[in-house]
Amino acid sequence: MSEYICRLCPRECGAVRNEQEGRGYCRLGNLPKISRCAPHYWEEPCISGTKGSGTVFFTGCVLSCVFCQNYAISQERRGRTVTVEQLSEEIKRLEAQGVHNINLVSPTPYIESIIRCFELYKPKIPVVYNTGGYEKPETLRRLEGIVDIYLPDMKYADAELAKRLSSCADYPKRALSAIKEMLRQTGAPVFDGDGIMQKGTIVRHLILPQHTKNSIAVLELLKREFGRDILVSLMGQYIPMGRASEFKELGRRITAREYDKVLAKYEELDLDGYVQELSSASESFVPDFSV
Repeated sequence: MSEYICRLCPRECGAVRNEQEGRGYCRLGNLPKISRCAPHYWEEPCISGTKGSGTVFFTGCVLSCVFCQNYAISQERRGRTVTVEQLSEEIKRLEAQGVHNINLVSPTPYIESIIRCFELYKPKIPVVYNTGGYEKPETLRRLEGIVDIYLPDMKYADAELAKRLSSCADYPKRALSAIKEMLRQTGAPVFDGDGIMQKGTIVRHLILPQHTKNSIAVLELLKREFGRDILVSLMGQYIPMGRASEFKELGRRITAREYDKVLAKYEELDLDGYVQELSSASESFVPDFSV
């Protein structure tokens, strides 16, 4: 892929990127850099099912979340560079293992290569776009007809908190406009006879310690904007990772009281989706990116 100026994500760096490197915020080249391709069993039940989700963990990210549980690959950028043809073969290999879907994690910096990859081969199972939610609708529209399921985060309703923990004060409005585009593409959730999602949008929210007000505001925002047209996945799996130790309030897991407070709001709003148990807050659920 030739050198070009990148404006794929809301940061709109305008950075020059070539196959191997780039000078923008993500500091990534155009060729896909991946850290792990394997069945993954710890997504929502309708995504992982019994056979696993065929997950491609991409290196790098357009965000800089200080608490990222995939910090080793998102910000330390561990991984290996592959060609578009090699990525296509990895997807074929995962599909052959019988997984329920192909799950692209943090794929935004590589959209150009991903589009080319699916021009070479489109799997017969759903394609999942698994993202932190910081996206441009214009970029997402290029994925229409490729992506079947969107799995975005809605991390913040508080712009100041977004700036402090993820270096993007415009996150709330950007994520909201992105989710609207995702929902436009997928429509209401569709499941097969075994309860495995075939099409739709699931919005995730991770509860952070000492930030229950933000979580409640996120849930209220999602209810107000989307009602029950989307599924909302409430996650209690937070554990201190990445640079979390540099932020006093992030140096511990969430408490049962914090969890129950946000869960009560989730139930009060009558949101549809999934609720992760507090016992899921364990490093054993973090993939091994050394293999």
